[in-house]
Amino acid sequence: MANVQDRGPPSAAAVAIGTAIVSGLIGYWLGQAQSIGIFGSPSPKVPTGQDEKPVDESDISDANSASGDDEHLEDLGELDDFRGNHEECKLVLVVRTDLGMQKVGKIAAQCCHATLACYKAMVTANPSHPLLRQWERLGQAKVALKVDSEDEMLVLQAQAVSLGLCAKVIHDAGRTQIQAGSATVLGIGPAPKSKIDEVTGHLKLL
Repeated sequence: MANVQDRGPPSAAAVAIGTAIVSGLIGYWLGQAQSIGIFGSPSPKVPTGQDEKPVDESDISDANSASGDDEHLEDLGELDDFRGNHEECKLVLVVRTDLGMQKVGKIAAQCCHATLACYKAMVTANPSHPLLRQWERLGQAKVALKVDSEDEMLVLQAQAVSLGLCAKVIHDAGRTQIQAGSATVLGIGPAPKSKIDEVTGHLKLL
């Protein structure tokens, strides 16, 4: 068997490489520890605009597009709590088809705005609203329907308000696809199915 000879101390290059590898590993694991909060709250990620996945702008709507969020509640009329009504509740989203919005992205975003606007309006009016609690418990049913014009949408909103239903119209910010201020989606509810059907029962599914 050959004798193993003493090769002497490692060269400066080998020491430098070893140091770099160890430093890199330590830095990596410290970064991972920081990201999961071992040394306190994780640092928020600041977008740099580089190495980001491209975003489909048709899916983006300015915060102002959910115009119902900051409106006063007088446009809702007086909300009926429908006490004693134990029907299943639903939220209806009435979408304008004459605007040419794409179903994947634009319409989806606008429907999300309408859902949130109705929910926030009802919570603001009454945080313990029995209809809201009932809707939440039973799965938050939502139905998307369609209309052909803004006039038809506004008539439906007026009818809904006259019945004591929450009815919020969303106006788009105009960043993509359609003109700024366009009324895109009417959210009605949550409310008992039979009451909402008095307003939208004749409409077709989107």
